[in-house]
Amino acid sequence: MDGLERKVVQAAGSHIASLFGKLDENLIKIERAFAVNVTNRGEDILITGGKGTDAAASVLQKLLTFVEKGEMLTEQTVNYVIAAYEEEGFQEIEKLADGIVCMTLNGKPIKAKTLGQQKYVEQIRKNTVVFGIGPAGTGKTYLAMAMAIQAFKTGEVSRIILTRPAIEAGEKLGFLPGDLQQKVDPYLRPLYDALHEIMGSENFQKNMEKGSIEVAPLAYMRGRTLDNAFIVLDEAQNTTPEQMKMFLTRIGFGSKVVVTGDVTQIDLPDGKKSGLNEAVALLSEVEGIGVTMLTNRDVVRHPLVQRIIKAYEKADARAQYKEKTATRRLNLRNRRQ
Repeated sequence: MDGLERKVVQAAGSHIASLFGKLDENLIKIERAFAVNVTNRGEDILITGGKGTDAAASVLQKLLTFVEKGEMLTEQTVNYVIAAYEEEGFQEIEKLADGIVCMTLNGKPIKAKTLGQQKYVEQIRKNTVVFGIGPAGTGKTYLAMAMAIQAFKTGEVSRIILTRPAIEAGEKLGFLPGDLQQKVDPYLRPLYDALHEIMGSENFQKNMEKGSIEVAPLAYMRGRTLDNAFIVLDEAQNTTPEQMKMFLTRIGFGSKVVVTGDVTQIDLPDGKKSGLNEAVALLSEVEGIGVTMLTNRDVVRHPLVQRIIKAYEKADARAQYKEKTATRRLNLRNRRQ
């Protein structure tokens, strides 16, 4: 034991079981991540090991704060706090347990679950227009919907408008059966799902009938001025520059806009530029506009989703490296000739 560093974290006995998790699964994750041993001695948690003891103690202390605030530690939370140890903002990570965005109909609180998501929510609160960009599962659409519903409930806005571009995959809208609403429903289903979960089906339907909630394809925004509304444009990576400019110039007084998208999943025809990429490049320094870039660390779906995204990012990085290397070799060969 000589030469091993020792750290002690104190916790009330009632909190230790929640902190360690079922069959000590949280404890095992921490021991493996930082190469330490963790022992429970009454209300003292003894951490022994080498350089990892400080990190393990800090992570345990943060997780203990979550438990003391009544949070249930999930696998995602534990993995995220471990991974975030060296990130900027780690010292205030326990604030994730406090900030409630809104409550669902059945009383479930919706909160930011990562530092990136927390920054995203703060950007929405303080800016008129916010771009939320990130891979699948980072909560960019869901949190935007939650913020829209909360603003509607508190009277900050009088209506919610949800839209996304209708990018077809083989079938044209005109050849699908049904009226306009039935034609566009498949494209807008993710927005409906979030509304149903947060508001409940009955409240959603009532507000749709009153016109307080509008769900429509992006093409139907042309020519309108949208006052006193919370507007969410989803899947914005599939807008053209012309569509994005048209949409952003619809903003009226008392309105707030959130634009979400994943720039790694652009479905536009070859040769078409993404309006989302262009808008972020042009507008990121404009006052009143915020940009939040979410990453695979902000994924809050099944842990496998995060691993899938990482694998694709590595493959993309390798492909880009090979392309750059091939270009350099070609240029060098041309110069020699």
